[in-house]
Amino acid sequence: MKGLVFGLVLALQFLTRLPIPVVVPWERSVLKGALKSFSLAGFFIGFLVIAVHALIDGWLPPWFTALVLLSVWTALTGGLHLDGLMDVADAAGSNAPIEKKITIMKDPHVGSFAMLTVIFYLLWKLALIYGLLVGHEWDLQLVVGMFILIPACSRFLAILLLRTTRTVKQEGLAHTWQEHLNNTDVITGLLPIVLIALFLPQAWFLLAGYGLFFYLIRRWFLNQFHGINGDMLGTTIEGGELWGLVMVYIYILSVTG
Repeated sequence: MKGLVFGLVLALQFLTRLPIPVVVPWERSVLKGALKSFSLAGFFIGFLVIAVHALIDGWLPPWFTALVLLSVWTALTGGLHLDGLMDVADAAGSNAPIEKKITIMKDPHVGSFAMLTVIFYLLWKLALIYGLLVGHEWDLQLVVGMFILIPACSRFLAILLLRTTRTVKQEGLAHTWQEHLNNTDVITGLLPIVLIALFLPQAWFLLAGYGLFFYLIRRWFLNQFHGINGDMLGTTIEGGELWGLVMVYIYILSVTG
């Protein structure tokens, strides 16, 4: 129980920028508890975004509401995962040999590929949020699919990637997480997502889409870098959130015509 409780706290501290003034022990049971709690941290992020929407709904025009929600969504992680996305974009855009790409990812300077990627990423995310706000009535299906399952599934994909894919180097935080992860932890992390899907049949469309996304991004990482690291986990989370928004938008269009 201690490992699970402290693990959830550690997951929130690691995946968000919420001020949680609790010192957790850096030990095996806590690390495993944190890995199991990645999807729960995603649920927490989703609930906070929903709470903000509930507070401002009807008070602001849709475009402003979309911008506020995107800002809150991004601020909750402090841009941590966006940083990984930008590093990977610079490395992949360099077309350099693999070792050089890894070096580029560690470079603190921001290149043109990173800037273009983050600008278009945020614009696409903003456009999809706005499209969902103005294109469909806010019901339980849309709220859960957009702001609860999407952050949770995206963070679970990072865990699945750690379990199934070697790290590019046998060092660093990603490798440390990987050493403490087993199949039971992965299944435990998936259970909260499955539980919601059992009560929300429409969610299976979203989960199937995430299966395709995981296959594609894992294959791309292996082709480009022959493995993964922390930046790629951040890229998976950010990419997963954008992919989830696209899937929800496609589903809404398909059922509303």
